[in-house]
Amino acid sequence: MKQQEQVEWDDVNKRLQHHGFKPVFFADPAENKSPADLVLLDKKSAAELRTTLRVMLTDSERRQALIQELVMSNNQLKMEVQEHMSRAAQQCQRVTELEELLDKVKTRVQDLEDRYLSKAVQQHSHTQQLQKEKLEAHRRCEILEQKLSKQKEEATQLQRKLHFITKKEEQRLALQRQASQQRSPADQQANFLWSSPKQDGTAEISELISDPAKEARLCVYYHHLLNEISAVVTDHKGPLRVHRPDFQDVLSTLKVWAEQLDLLKGLQCSLKELSVRLMPLQPCDGGYNTDEAAEVGDMLLLVDAMLENASADDKVLRSPTRHTLESMVSHFQKLFDVTSLRGVYPRMNEVYTKLGEMTNAMRNLRDILDLDGGVSPAEVVKHVSRLVSSIESMARFPELLGDIDIDSIIMKVKQHEEFFPAFHALVTGILQTLGVSHLDDILPALKALTETAQ
Repeated sequence: MKQQEQVEWDDVNKRLQHHGFKPVFFADPAENKSPADLVLLDKKSAAELRTTLRVMLTDSERRQALIQELVMSNNQLKMEVQEHMSRAAQQCQRVTELEELLDKVKTRVQDLEDRYLSKAVQQHSHTQQLQKEKLEAHRRCEILEQKLSKQKEEATQLQRKLHFITKKEEQRLALQRQASQQRSPADQQANFLWSSPKQDGTAEISELISDPAKEARLCVYYHHLLNEISAVVTDHKGPLRVHRPDFQDVLSTLKVWAEQLDLLKGLQCSLKELSVRLMPLQPCDGGYNTDEAAEVGDMLLLVDAMLENASADDKVLRSPTRHTLESMVSHFQKLFDVTSLRGVYPRMNEVYTKLGEMTNAMRNLRDILDLDGGVSPAEVVKHVSRLVSSIESMARFPELLGDIDIDSIIMKVKQHEEFFPAFHALVTGILQTLGVSHLDDILPALKALTETAQ
């Protein structure tokens, strides 16, 4: 029995020495020692002591293993946190690079949009100028074609008149030759002189009148001239037709025609002034000369040009007036703080550019937030504010825990996991012992028990 206890104590001593403790020594009965220096244990107490030592050593080993495991877990977590921090730093650097690249791309896109808008404005103005020039060239071409057709008609009429006059002259010459063959040489000379009275002048005519034969020839010429004038006056194409074939109304008719020609000059002047007002873009011919004869063809051309410029479309007739356009421009200047008319087009381009930027920004925000394209800007702002508030709440977690270090947070969580079960069991037992159901009732119950005990 003594040997078995020795073996058990040897086993306990080995474990104590393994953990760095001093072994338990046995006193030899043969040695004479003072009883005050010795500790006597019965078998039961020695067995309980060995059991207690074994339990303590086992618990110590378990705690050491747990601490070692915790240290390894902590080191592993530190390594993982370092990896996450390095990845986060890389991601932050990548985000910064992408933001810089995005800013460059936005700047480039803005430059391209500005260039495109300026080119579009230039192209639009150039196109409008070309269209105006085309219309003006087309109008001039039509006017020239009309003038050409009129000149062709006048040339045809002149050719006809020339052909008619040539025939008349040939007939007259033939008649003169026949008459000269029947008359004497003196009569032939008088006939030659009478054939061109206009070329000889007034003095020669007065000389011819002194001769009776020549006077008779001159009367025949003037009678022929009066017949031609009467034929023109009594023509059905004339403006004032004379119904009687005699020469009594010829003079009054010619006077009326002269008055009408004078009135045509005033009509032509009025038509030119009206064309200048209705067609301000047409080139001016330098005014109207009152000494020039009034031509009906020119007046017809003016009337045709004004009819071409006048539009029968109701939309064109209902187009805004100059006063309305000036009011619109002044209202735009008041809205956008434009002091002069020269600044209207740049400010309009600037407003269009800003509008494009806002539209692109809202489209990008809708795409990032996965929103529908018909969502209003107010809804987009609400989503952005919610996102910002959620990010701020995520950033407040370290403040609530009292420390920003991840190791401290992990340590506090582990301490809470170890402490909370024992605290919960203790508090539950106290509540059951005192017969209360809330934590606030514990302190009043304990005070009541203390007063009762006293």
